[in-house]
Amino acid sequence: MTTTSTTTPRIGARVLLLDAADRVLLIHAKDPQDPEHHWWELPGGGLDEGEDLTTAALREVAEETGLTLAELGRELWVRESRFRYKGREHHRVDHVFLGRTPSTVPQVPLKPTENEKAGLIERRWWSAEELRHCQDKLLPGTLPDLLDDLLAGRLNDTPLLLVG
Repeated sequence: MTTTSTTTPRIGARVLLLDAADRVLLIHAKDPQDPEHHWWELPGGGLDEGEDLTTAALREVAEETGLTLAELGRELWVRESRFRYKGREHHRVDHVFLGRTPSTVPQVPLKPTENEKAGLIERRWWSAEELRHCQDKLLPGTLPDLLDDLLAGRLNDTPLLLVG
């Protein structure tokens, strides 16, 4: 059996972005080739050539949300995943950082890639309570518990390692 997957994972940077009310911003996306496959995820994406994790995370947030952050908080977790998207197998390792914004109003124009335009459904701010009742697929699946732990001060300073 031949596969189009690679053994080297693509490295990415994502941001758990909280507003002043501790709501988290999620992006609702779908596989353009399989519209029934949809999920909510944190803003972020892959590193560009020569880019470090922080620079990539800040760039991705601005491009996908229009929000510009002066800085990021600590790294919260690293998530390794394998998934099928647009008919191909993918392997990702995403580093997730804490971000805070005083405003939910975009400051700069969005710069979605063609892939993001094809897969974007919507963006939404979620309270911890709303997230716990979400019936859609969340990435990571434990996001409601992770957010609860973060807001209650139960996440330690060492980034968690998540698989799946």
